[in-house]
Amino acid sequence: MSESNQMRPITLSIAAVERDTGLTKDTLRVWERRYGFPVPQRDGLTERAYPLEQVEKLRIIKRLMDAGHRPGRIVSQSIAELERLRDSSLGVADAVVGSNRAKPDLRPYIDLIRAHDVEALRRQLQQAQLQLGLGRFVIDLVSPLNTLVGDTWMRGHLEIFEEHLYTESIQALLRNAIASIPLPAAANRPRVLLTTFPSEPHGIGLLMAESLLLLEGCRSISLGVQTPAWDIVLAATAQRADIVALSFTSVLSPGAVTEGLMELREKLPRSVEIWAGGSAPVLHRRPVPGVTALASLEQIGDEVQRWRTERS
Repeated sequence: MSESNQMRPITLSIAAVERDTGLTKDTLRVWERRYGFPVPQRDGLTERAYPLEQVEKLRIIKRLMDAGHRPGRIVSQSIAELERLRDSSLGVADAVVGSNRAKPDLRPYIDLIRAHDVEALRRQLQQAQLQLGLGRFVIDLVSPLNTLVGDTWMRGHLEIFEEHLYTESIQALLRNAIASIPLPAAANRPRVLLTTFPSEPHGIGLLMAESLLLLEGCRSISLGVQTPAWDIVLAATAQRADIVALSFTSVLSPGAVTEGLMELREKLPRSVEIWAGGSAPVLHRRPVPGVTALASLEQIGDEVQRWRTERS
């Protein structure tokens, strides 16, 4: 091998960068034109080739975007600046989690995720559910653990597949718990339809909300994730829903969240309430008229009681 080949820096193709970072090829090309980053080299076939230091910066940018930051404000920053922004964002989240009342120690769950011991992770989660009861398990353990797992991944201390192992474990446990709750009587109200908008693939929030709604004696119907607005309207009509409840993460842009909720509010009868919850900051920064933004899962019980009181 020639000395020039030995000294050539390692690069990744655009397809490999897309798989590694979760940023689409189109996004990478648009940023290259609009922001001047990334700055790919060209391989022997004149295809884009990205040095590893640029890929690392792209990983950090993607994690910050998932936390709600806009690319136009962060793409041009240095890696050091991005890392400071990442750490400051995580500090706020840690303070919020820490401000809650005493909760189970969450670090052993992170250790089991890193050890890839899925069976032990599920056993420990199931034991915690039995000890705490489903309601407290969802609010006091799963909710802050979701935040901790997301923060740990954002710091680069969890791989994507490890986060997926955790997600699948939680979803399996919650589905089993939901199946074990006796169904409320058909006449019980409110009837709540649960789903997410298209491009919102995360369903843990739906399962957590469904668990708490069932414990409140509500009739809950879940469509799963990624349902178009018009299909939500059709389902709400077919199921005689009193409330449509949607879960949001930071995956959707603030504009997509606001516009989607406005469209849904316009299409649904005023008699059908819309509840929106999750980690998307825009829900509270730019409230949509006619939509109830839930600040936490604990608010579900109060809102159910409010709904029943207003209609008694």
